[in-house]
Amino acid sequence: MFTAGGVICIGFDYRGLFLDQIAAGNVETRLGSVLLLVGAIIALCAQIFLGRDCRNLGQQIESLAGREELNHSINSASSDLAPLTKSVNNLLESAERSVEDALMRAKEMEIQLKVATNERRHAEAIIHSISDAVLVSDAFDEVVLANDAAARTFNYDLGDDRRPIGQIIKDPALVELVRDMRASASKNGRRVVEHKMRLPQGTKVYKVTLSCVSEGAGGVVTVLHDMTKEKEVSQMKNDFVSSVSHELRTPLASIRAYIEMLIDGEAEDRKTQQEFYEVIQNESNRLGRLIDNILSISRIESGLVQINKKPLSLPMVLKEAVEVMTPQAKQKNIRLIEKVTPAFYQTPADKDMLYQAVLNLLSNAVKYTPEGGTITLETQVDEQSRKVTTRISDTGVGIPEKDLACIFEKFYRVEQNNRMAKGTGLGLSLVKQIIETAHKGRLFVESTVGRGTTFGFELDLCQ
Repeated sequence: MFTAGGVICIGFDYRGLFLDQIAAGNVETRLGSVLLLVGAIIALCAQIFLGRDCRNLGQQIESLAGREELNHSINSASSDLAPLTKSVNNLLESAERSVEDALMRAKEMEIQLKVATNERRHAEAIIHSISDAVLVSDAFDEVVLANDAAARTFNYDLGDDRRPIGQIIKDPALVELVRDMRASASKNGRRVVEHKMRLPQGTKVYKVTLSCVSEGAGGVVTVLHDMTKEKEVSQMKNDFVSSVSHELRTPLASIRAYIEMLIDGEAEDRKTQQEFYEVIQNESNRLGRLIDNILSISRIESGLVQINKKPLSLPMVLKEAVEVMTPQAKQKNIRLIEKVTPAFYQTPADKDMLYQAVLNLLSNAVKYTPEGGTITLETQVDEQSRKVTTRISDTGVGIPEKDLACIFEKFYRVEQNNRMAKGTGLGLSLVKQIIETAHKGRLFVESTVGRGTTFGFELDLCQ
């Protein structure tokens, strides 16, 4: 037995040591040892369960055991050592069990702490892996956890200490939604709203999902899903359907009107009937071209169209398109000038698709060039960059600067040029898909109102 800082400690086999002393000594020695042992046990138990300093108690028992006035009592009690020994054994066993239980509880608490720590780390890893912005606030509306997406959205440093949610989210309406959710603590624990926010990167539309951590005045988990692109795509689809419906309705209305006049007998002579038939045929062809263009654009955008690229001579494709457009140009007394470089170079391309793109550009040039104008077709080869550039320039009405950025959009037509020629607004959109999507090239336009327009595209040369 030894003391350290007021705590009585018993090392090695304290139980056997004391029992040996009791058995080996005389009555006084044995009773004294018993009293010392009892004092040690009392001190140890008091230290473990009561947390008190038992050093003085042990000293008092030692001093009591050494007094001469106890000799008489020791002599008279020598015959009762067996029951006392049994009691000491029981007390020691009880102390051992208590220590073992305490150690077992400490071990269980340590295991529970490790499990809780691992679960927290797992939850944090899940939150950080979510692409949507996630903010977790507590009962005091302070942000206790956020992921990388939230940090990018709100320009928030994840290393900062707890901060009020109003300092991170600069949108008062969204902050109020979080506070209302925390205060209401609805039983279903979930609320979904659509919310528009102004951020440094622009105005965004979010689907905000608010969830209560617990009922009562608990925290709130706020998840923000960026719906801006989805909204834009949805609007584009609505505009596309509306435009297609309008474009389909126009030729169908003409076809229906002329068929009704034929049925009603309004075309009595052969010449009038022939005129009606030609109008029906032209409108039917227009309707067919519109459907073909829509299908072509859709297939290219979706990647379903099969692109058959082969090395081909670009000048040959240009000449074929010029031959087809020459009769229409002659009707308007428009000159077609070719400045095409020799055909010794080749470019990897799908011949049918590239021919269609060139034909659409030449057709537009003829449509919007007044009588007596000029259309120039030229190519330039850059051996250093391994590129070939084709330009189709006209002396037509031109395109206003405000319309240049939208000229390749589906169904877009320049308002002031609508009276010059009919069209669906899909031709240039199809050209863009063929050059940029199918052939990975570059399409560009330059125009001055009243002086003309130049459409051009750039393609790679074969290696």
